[in-house]
Amino acid sequence: MQHSKTKNFTTISDVAKYAKVGKTSVSRYLNGEQEKMSKALRERIAQAIEQLDYRPNHSARMLRAGQSKLIGLLLADVTNPYSIEVLQGIEQVCRRQGYMLMVCNTDHESSLQDQYLSLLDAHRVDGIIINTASISSAQMDSFSKIACPMVLVDRVNTTLEVDSVGLNNREAAQQGIAHLKAQSYQAVLVVSETLAIAPRQERAQALADFASANPDIHYQLTEVDKQDEALLVTSIERFLAENPTKKCAIFTTNGVATMWVAKALKKLNLKVGQDIGLSGIDDPEWAELFEGGITVMRQPTRLIGETACERLLSRIQGNNEAPQHIELSAELIIRQST
Repeated sequence: MQHSKTKNFTTISDVAKYAKVGKTSVSRYLNGEQEKMSKALRERIAQAIEQLDYRPNHSARMLRAGQSKLIGLLLADVTNPYSIEVLQGIEQVCRRQGYMLMVCNTDHESSLQDQYLSLLDAHRVDGIIINTASISSAQMDSFSKIACPMVLVDRVNTTLEVDSVGLNNREAAQQGIAHLKAQSYQAVLVVSETLAIAPRQERAQALADFASANPDIHYQLTEVDKQDEALLVTSIERFLAENPTKKCAIFTTNGVATMWVAKALKKLNLKVGQDIGLSGIDDPEWAELFEGGITVMRQPTRLIGETACERLLSRIQGNNEAPQHIELSAELIIRQST
């Protein structure tokens, strides 16, 4: 016969029955009103709690008080280094403020996103932080149904009327390409994942605007995805062939694109920092080690997570001011690739 592994939790009623007292007396004991009780009554309840291994249901208690002390975090891709560091910043604030974090990874699937939103709603989370880095505008429509406070990370959506926290994309991109110009690079190939995502659009547009204002910089843009390794290799070869007398560099719009470019340059047997310059936005750990290090615009990712969580907690605690769209600055980290 197979035995059930379902755990039966001890209730206040069980404690009261064991101690031969009323449930009200047990509740008063658990709520810190023991000084109003006789010593004998306290001892009977304490013995019952110990014998039955009773553990208070803090979740139920919090819900009765109108809060769950739970924060939901919806991630488009939990494997992305950016998401991991944002998560660490959020966790730090949650621990400090006594909240628990429920992390949901949608893996870019809209069906999973809807399932997780329903799950978070069922758990009555006090608020939700959404890292929308790879979530399309169409997928964001379901967020309007969320009743609890919400903060967006790395995306501004004015129709939702919620706070957002992310990078100052325009400033970061233009500071990055200005560094390339200062290093005498004359031709820049911008490599990006699909520009269907707003932050990448902002970065690409800022780079194009800089090139328009600086005619001595030759600017090209190519969009790639994970399956386009051959296309990326061809694009780099064509870029170099079209600019034989210019000092050339590649600028990537995020860490994923930087990794793809690094692989393509290895395949082409091009030495970074000698045959071609390389820079981009995001600072994955491996970037410091590749070919003597890649110059990057380092995002304050952990601070972005901390700020997002602090904004959410302020909303949970009753802050009703107009939505804020907070943009934090990147830091230029110069390495041998430029």
